[in-house]
Amino acid sequence: MGDRMYGDAFLKEILTRTKVVAVVGLSMNPVRPSYYVARYLALKGYTVIPVNPGHAGKVLFGQEVRASLTECPETVDMVDIFRRSEHVEPIVAEALGALPNLRTVWMQIGVVNHDAERLAQARGVDVVMHRCPKIEYQRLFGELRMGGFNTGVISSKL
Repeated sequence: MGDRMYGDAFLKEILTRTKVVAVVGLSMNPVRPSYYVARYLALKGYTVIPVNPGHAGKVLFGQEVRASLTECPETVDMVDIFRRSEHVEPIVAEALGALPNLRTVWMQIGVVNHDAERLAQARGVDVVMHRCPKIEYQRLFGELRMGGFNTGVISSKL
């Protein structure tokens, strides 16, 4: 599953340039990974647009929950997908059609879809699969180091 290697510079560049993240499959339940990953990203200054048709119209992290990516603002530059792998390709196709500023498709840990990856890359969109932006942010920007983890990143920051 985790057969793709992404360089630290590639991941850091994505996390640095990204401003608005549509999180597909975001749960309203605070113990679900989709909730706490989205909350973390919002706390780090990203605008998080929740996407979940079952909760459309509710408000989460100061944003209205959208039923689909077609309802998201055009400013979305990354889509973070919390859906099973077999559901990803139509999500990516919808994102490519609805989000003119899309630069990154990010599939969460356990989510891999090579057809969706090829579809996005053919349009010049970066793809990350089987990774979590929260974990990568913490690793690459020094937050895991404070917990005693060897992140592989050399820095003078404590």
